[in-house]
Amino acid sequence: MAARALTTVRSGFRRLSTFSAFSPPPPAQAPPKADPSTNLFVSGLSKRTTTEGLREAFSKFGEVASAKVVTDRVSGYSKGFGFVRYATLDDAAKGIEGMDGKFLDGWVIFAEYARPRPLLPSATADTSSGYQTGYQNPPTY
Repeated sequence: MAARALTTVRSGFRRLSTFSAFSPPPPAQAPPKADPSTNLFVSGLSKRTTTEGLREAFSKFGEVASAKVVTDRVSGYSKGFGFVRYATLDDAAKGIEGMDGKFLDGWVIFAEYARPRPLLPSATADTSSGYQTGYQNPPTY
């Protein structure tokens, strides 16, 4: 009796293991490239990278209007990404060419044109004029 139950359990497991009700996930598609702009998104930054270090590295390729490393509120360390804004589109293209795939503070970084931030329908809509701003206020706790 025990041998028959074991055989039934094993054969049932075998049947379940050969049947898959799940289809494979669709192949991943890269998001579309952003339109050229003076604002660059930089990823792959070290936790030790500072705003000044980012500005200094990218200023070799053109006039940097602003640079910002996004940091954690608690630790103050970099979250691993930031933004660099150049004065001209030419400088921005040179910045991408010069820094994409290069080392900064011991880490390989990636530079690309920044995508515009999606607008929140309720937080950014001005109902009187229908005008939407590109700014979003951070949540208050």
